[in-house]
Amino acid sequence: MSGSTPAAAPGPRLHDRTAELAAVARLSARAAAGSRAVLFVTGSPGEGRTALLAHAARTFPGPAYRVSAPPHRGPWGAARALFAALAPTPAAGRRALRRARDEGGLGRALGTLVAEADAEGTAFGRSPAGGPGPVLVCVDDLHLWDAHSRAALAATWRETGGRGPGPHSPVGWLVSAARHHRLPDAPGAETVRLGRLTAAGARALLRDLCPEGGAAAAVEERLVDEAAGHPGLLAATVRRLTPAQLAGAVPLPLPAVDDDVLSEVYGGLLAGLPSASRRLLATVAVLTLVGRAGVGASNAGAYRADAGALPSGARGTRTPVEPLEGLVADGLLCRRGGVIGFHDAFLGRAALASTRPSRGEEDAVARTAASTAGPTPGVAGGPPADGADGADGADGADGADGAIVGRALTASGSAPGPALARGEGHRVDRLGASAAVRALSPLVRGRAQLVRGLAALAGGPVGDAYEALLQAAELLRGRAPVEASDARFLAMEAAWAGGDVAGCLEALDGGEDVRGTERDFADGLSAALSVRLDEGRTALARVVARDGAAEDPRLLLRAGSAALVLGDTAAAARVHARALARARAERRTGLLPRALEQLAYAELRAGRYSRAARTAREGLRAAEATGQHNVAAHQHAVLALVASVAGDGPAVAEHAGRALATAGPHGLVQASTLAEWALARAELGRGLADQAAARLVPLVRPGPRGGHFALRMLAVPCFVEAAVAAGRRAEALEAAEEYAAWAALGVDGPAPAQLARCRALLAKGEGPAYWFGEAVRRHDGCGNDFERARTLLAYGTWLRRRRRPGDARGPLRDALVTFERAAAGGWAEHARSELRATGGASGGATGPGGRCALTPQQQRIARLVARGATNREVADHLSLSPRTVDHHLRGVFARLGIRSRVELPAVVGGWDAEEDARATGPGGR
Repeated sequence: MSGSTPAAAPGPRLHDRTAELAAVARLSARAAAGSRAVLFVTGSPGEGRTALLAHAARTFPGPAYRVSAPPHRGPWGAARALFAALAPTPAAGRRALRRARDEGGLGRALGTLVAEADAEGTAFGRSPAGGPGPVLVCVDDLHLWDAHSRAALAATWRETGGRGPGPHSPVGWLVSAARHHRLPDAPGAETVRLGRLTAAGARALLRDLCPEGGAAAAVEERLVDEAAGHPGLLAATVRRLTPAQLAGAVPLPLPAVDDDVLSEVYGGLLAGLPSASRRLLATVAVLTLVGRAGVGASNAGAYRADAGALPSGARGTRTPVEPLEGLVADGLLCRRGGVIGFHDAFLGRAALASTRPSRGEEDAVARTAASTAGPTPGVAGGPPADGADGADGADGADGADGAIVGRALTASGSAPGPALARGEGHRVDRLGASAAVRALSPLVRGRAQLVRGLAALAGGPVGDAYEALLQAAELLRGRAPVEASDARFLAMEAAWAGGDVAGCLEALDGGEDVRGTERDFADGLSAALSVRLDEGRTALARVVARDGAAEDPRLLLRAGSAALVLGDTAAAARVHARALARARAERRTGLLPRALEQLAYAELRAGRYSRAARTAREGLRAAEATGQHNVAAHQHAVLALVASVAGDGPAVAEHAGRALATAGPHGLVQASTLAEWALARAELGRGLADQAAARLVPLVRPGPRGGHFALRMLAVPCFVEAAVAAGRRAEALEAAEEYAAWAALGVDGPAPAQLARCRALLAKGEGPAYWFGEAVRRHDGCGNDFERARTLLAYGTWLRRRRRPGDARGPLRDALVTFERAAAGGWAEHARSELRATGGASGGATGPGGRCALTPQQQRIARLVARGATNREVADHLSLSPRTVDHHLRGVFARLGIRSRVELPAVVGGWDAEEDARATGPGGR
């Protein structure tokens, strides 16, 4: 486990590792210079991480120590192994371990260890000449270290920046980890990722592995082709072949890189995964091999998930979602657009091989496959894995199906060709996709469709996701009731995201597969979608009431969704926050983006925009990190709406554009409606009423070409305001009447107040005064301060235009203060402008701070224009050109937040009044 090896015998050559060896050389140089020296090496099983560490230890110009993970992963077990390797005596190693435990890190413990070794004159930390010199510590398989030891080692790297633990010996750390392992943060660390060998490198390695005469030319080409540049597979295959097979005297197995070779290389990785994760890997491999999308050279090891969305409907699946998203987050699976598959195609084959049944089942399966596939010249395969009898399946069917796809599909009718190097041609292409599919049981086909839908829910067209998930539910009905129920609710979410009410109702009709709380939720939501809310209230209220006893975050998210349907936004935000806390506590990486999406939407509905923005930003990062692009689109839409409140036009355009870029091709009607609504509200805030009304018309119309059914009524008050301002009174009146019927249902707290505001905007004569007063009164009980401020702004504007400036100042001042508290900058500027037009002081940008924002030249121009001077007269007075005056005047308008020179007299008058007040006040003498 330890040793200083500069004089060791040369080891095997490393082929095609020029960049990696250069990184090791840089590590040695940094360690010798006493600077930051940490190098991470990652790769798939068998790609040569351990060989690179051994080479580095052999060639390092000083003491080098190699430490591997102990076989038993008890707390601090790996740290114990590290100190045992580095300590001069066992007692010193035990003392160092105690120090590391007490201090929660390895830095000081290593420093003390260096001092003890130096005092005793041992090799640690001493150069061949006898003085202090660099030391190399090679840590192999960091992903297998226990959590305590990993955390302590990472803390050491952060504290010391990779430098040595003391003044005696600079330490270089060379650390290997599996490709899917998340590396710790180490300042100044370098990372290299091992890859496959080139054809020339693979041939050179093969010749090193076959020193006695090498392999026959045909055998060499065959092995290089099948191993596809994977050094571990090539070495394991050669070890299993006889000299006669290598010489070409005896035929090679077909395939040569068979299940036993794959198990030897990948078995350790698979054995460390939960059974649900192994089953999902095998299911993705099934989809690949039976040609769901036609695997080609450009997407070997992947299948196309042509569906997908993660909408803000009910979240509640129990088992399938978490392992799949976790495998993507960990890097064992990859997702690019609508395609999910393996970074490493051999991992998929190994996962499939791990599902083999017993010997008797294998013989029966082979006969079944032979009858479906026609004559087969030969079937290759090794002995079955011990205990691999399909125990993971609900009824044992997984084992038989694994054998059909794993053993019988190895039947080959032709010699392997170059396709093998691309991950093709190993199994199913010799049997045919249709035969392979017919060989699978309904249970496995249902699970395959469920995985396909789950993968698609993260980034593809929701219509396709809906169909795949409904098919999964039918195939799993009666065979796996829990998964069948999950598939139905996921199909409902796909339909919800796509704005398909009929699809939601069909998916919720789950029959005997839906029971208990799920039955209440399905019945309540079906009644609400069928405009029978009175019938659904009781069932949905039961779902919300049960959230107190729920611990599963997915069930909490479902309760929060029920609260949103009932219009209780405060309860929805509270329950979703609990769900998020549980997901974080349980480290459910795949669930976090959806929990954050739901919470952001609930905060948005509750009018807590700053909280919604913070949650959406975090959710956006989580969604992008896990490849859940449809969740990211929804978060962009939420951020666009928040930006429209703040009046940040560029941010609205950016987030809405990103949301629409995904929502359009994927059919995310909910996200696209939110994004278009944000754009319209921003346009209305800038005074572009015609443009805002035109954008909102499709969103408030019913039917397939309209907006999302759950958002249509929420956007009506904004449409009425824009339509009235744009002269589209008839359309506004029609929308307001429909809104009145919806508001009476009581599913949205601010709706009665917003309805009164709509009536005020549509009323004539002195009618608006009554309705505005009624709207303000109703706002006081709904809790959405932003909407209340919009009502006050509209009321004050109406009063000012009725030539009642004194009455207008009160509502406008209240609106301004509320907008400022809500960080609604654009709306606050609008309120200031209206307040200035009444002759009242508005503070903010037009007060002393606003004047200070102007240059002295701009202040002079503003005062002259306020006195009635034209641009030509100002230019003559200040010896400027009229064009320069015009340029400065536009800057004055922008900085003061006003729209024209007509508003300048009130602003300058405010400056003069403030100067007079300061001059005559207690401090003005």
